[in-house]
Amino acid sequence: MLNKSITYPVVLTIAGSDSSGGAGIQADIKAMSATGTYPCSVITAITSQNTLGVTAVHSIPLKHIASQIDAVLSDLNVVAVKVGMLVDDQVIRLVADKLRQYRPKNLVLDPVMVSTSGQRLLEHSAVMTLKEELIPMMDLITPNLPEGAALIGSQDPKDNNQMENMVEPLRGLGSEMVLLKGGHMDSDQNSCSDLLILSDSVEWLHSRRYSTRNTHGTGCTLSAAITSYLAQGYKLHKAVYLGKQYVSKTIANADDLKIGRGHGPVHHFFDGHTNVR
Repeated sequence: MLNKSITYPVVLTIAGSDSSGGAGIQADIKAMSATGTYPCSVITAITSQNTLGVTAVHSIPLKHIASQIDAVLSDLNVVAVKVGMLVDDQVIRLVADKLRQYRPKNLVLDPVMVSTSGQRLLEHSAVMTLKEELIPMMDLITPNLPEGAALIGSQDPKDNNQMENMVEPLRGLGSEMVLLKGGHMDSDQNSCSDLLILSDSVEWLHSRRYSTRNTHGTGCTLSAAITSYLAQGYKLHKAVYLGKQYVSKTIANADDLKIGRGHGPVHHFFDGHTNVR
């Protein structure tokens, strides 16, 4: 029998660990694997959490974050990087410096600030550092509504018109593209509307809203899937579409999982396939 080697694009996630496996590094690795790439990781923080909430956050020492990044980027052919939970301004500066040093292509930032249960995951003082040091080098940032509002110093939007009012301030942050996720706005019980902000246009992306409590890790999953598709050679706009298609299916099938007593995870391996294209 002939040996047949398979080469997968290598992707890197720089984020925090979720002990319950639903979000963070664990969700990223599942989403990247399910959508057809080989994930590697740099852990920035260890959280103690489950489906009921976050009870503790422990930051990884800077030298160990740096050594993880050096180990991966000095050896593996990483073609896309997703950045998630960074905790404080020192970690943000370190990650920004390392990305400038190695200059990997295809950079996606999910600006994780607050957990679903309300636990603060990014220090208030670090928001400005994020805006100055990291966001301008990104190809895409994927804030939810509270994160987008925090980045531009506005109130959380209550309707689509208020979301559109955020376009110019978010565009001014300097990333190539912004995906403003509208899942927190529950005025429409049947659909969820995200706003894709390009340099010279905007586009509404509508998807079905599913009635489920199992939505833990949706933001991590979406940004990880988009990163995975970028690594496979898709243009940014198409990668966003494919990422949204994938995450919608993970939510649609989330109730097949019975994990924990609170907000359970989405179903990353909903059909056993490694791609949804």
